[in-house]
Amino acid sequence: MSARLERIEKTNKSLPARRIKPEKVVMEFDPERLKAPFLLRCGALLIDYVLIISVPVVGILLARLTGEDGAKLLNSEINNTSWLIAILLGVTNFVILPMFTGQSVGKMLTGLRVVSTDGTIPTFWKLFLRHFVGYPLTVLTGGLGFLISAFNENGRSLNDLIGGTVVVYGRRRVEEKLLSGKKLK
Repeated sequence: MSARLERIEKTNKSLPARRIKPEKVVMEFDPERLKAPFLLRCGALLIDYVLIISVPVVGILLARLTGEDGAKLLNSEINNTSWLIAILLGVTNFVILPMFTGQSVGKMLTGLRVVSTDGTIPTFWKLFLRHFVGYPLTVLTGGLGFLISAFNENGRSLNDLIGGTVVVYGRRRVEEKLLSGKKLK
């Protein structure tokens, strides 16, 4: 028996290992049907804003309670630290979290998700375009780029159009298929 196992091990070592990777395919994805309602998107943005802006507000209140006032208040360690935390929280919330989960904290709480137009997880470059080109252009238009999503049939704002993404509400059904065509459950 040991000679047979030894022969099998030698055979397995000589053959190159080939893994079949599952391919994720989104079933019945319809961006028009799954588009996020405009007011829900506004609510998610409001949650994100309150979360980030509350840190410097609490920092100013703490600095004020410690007796700092006027110009001293603006240059206090507590105030500077709270602004640094707010910036880091903003970068994490608007850049890092969406790149890994497709959601900011506000989107998580409201059930929204950023996906590619075909329903798959967006690539790094799509999210990069969405966040670093689309958002600044949306801000430069005075928010009109965001308002587009209220009238767009797929609910896509300017940053979504630039990034090739769409914000959806609800769960996606994903079916894994092996490259050979067999279905997994």
